[in-house]
Amino acid sequence: MAVAEDTQEKTEMVHQAGAPAAEEPWIPTVVAEDLHIVYRVYGGSKGKGSATAALNRIVRRKPGGGVREVHAVKGVNFTAYRGQAIGLIGSNGSGKSTLLRAIAGLLPAESGRVYTNGQPSLLGVNAAMMNDLTGERNVVLGGLAMGMSREEVAERYQGIVDFSGINEKGDFITLPMRTYSSGMAARLRFSIAAAKNHDVLMIDEALATGDKKFQRRSEQRVRELREEAGTVFLVSHNNKSIRDTCERTIWLEKGEILHDGPTDEVLKEYEKFTGK
Repeated sequence: MAVAEDTQEKTEMVHQAGAPAAEEPWIPTVVAEDLHIVYRVYGGSKGKGSATAALNRIVRRKPGGGVREVHAVKGVNFTAYRGQAIGLIGSNGSGKSTLLRAIAGLLPAESGRVYTNGQPSLLGVNAAMMNDLTGERNVVLGGLAMGMSREEVAERYQGIVDFSGINEKGDFITLPMRTYSSGMAARLRFSIAAAKNHDVLMIDEALATGDKKFQRRSEQRVRELREEAGTVFLVSHNNKSIRDTCERTIWLEKGEILHDGPTDEVLKEYEKFTGK
């Protein structure tokens, strides 16, 4: 989707929030305009949540009773620029992951718009991989799914394995993914995604996995991706990761932006709010 023309007011606001240096061109990569995301959960009365009842509703093209609406994102506005790393913070259920899924095009807007310049890529701890296939097969398939050629995957394969560190204590890359710990699987997912330069890379809690050595490697790679003209969004409950990685931070609570600005400034307010 084309990016909406930016206004001078937005430019000044984002400059205060840690936009690229003035001598660099300010190229918007993501624009959210009065974005609302609403989930609808069907069921609630007896029998409404069963598979049979769900099939009947599809056949009848009627939602049935007991519809519950969850207003997950409420009137969000921001502009992200190429070269930025932006932290997303907030309490559990504040709408952070929902916002990333909307930017990635995985959730429709109830109202408002999301414009993206380039291809957004969402990396989450729960990103799907094929548990019955080996790690090496998942590296190949993951690379192809991100748009790499077979030659590019082959060229970057060893670097992906080395970066993940999953072979440091054995030849785990040749074993099925179902034999991996959750941390090993998350490290491999991040390593595959980080092997490619992205227009917009969204990372949902991935830097919270692994030991401190892997976290340092991950944070350095995020900085490299940002410097290679991409935009990085990082969702994390680890304030240190946000401080070390992001110059701008957006604080969400109950689906609304409470603060958008320089990371140190936003985190100080957030830590007062949470008492941590």
